[in-house]
Amino acid sequence: MKLMCNKKNGRSRKRQPDIICPYCGRRAVLRPAEYVYGSHTIVHGSRLYVCSNYPGRCDAYVSVHEGTNTPKGELADGNLRNKRIQAHRAFDRLWKSRLMTRSEAYGWLALKLEIEPGEAHIGNFSDYYCEQTVAECEKFWNSCCKKAAA
Repeated sequence: MKLMCNKKNGRSRKRQPDIICPYCGRRAVLRPAEYVYGSHTIVHGSRLYVCSNYPGRCDAYVSVHEGTNTPKGELADGNLRNKRIQAHRAFDRLWKSRLMTRSEAYGWLALKLEIEPGEAHIGNFSDYYCEQTVAECEKFWNSCCKKAAA
């Protein structure tokens, strides 16, 4: 992330990253979550990077980590956002049930998907990796349940 110098007081401040929409090529803009969710915003004060073509020609956006300008992943359209939600539900069930720690779960997922551990971040996954995540997590869950039931 680039640092910019404030001309008034000479202090450095973090600049918003340049985020380009993978669907239409336009720049994403940091907005309050209410811009997309309206009164249905779950966490008031949360923010999103929203494609500058939203809502007319593009519906891509991604949330940011609380208190930062850092996106939680890459911009996604409605279809990919839904797949990432499903992948997170399947994945989170493994570590939240204490079958493994969260860190172990990410290591396991990287091994199953044949990717580097640092790349095992669902917010950056494509359709394919989301589908593979759900399939691998369900296979693992079903094998654990069958062992427990036996």
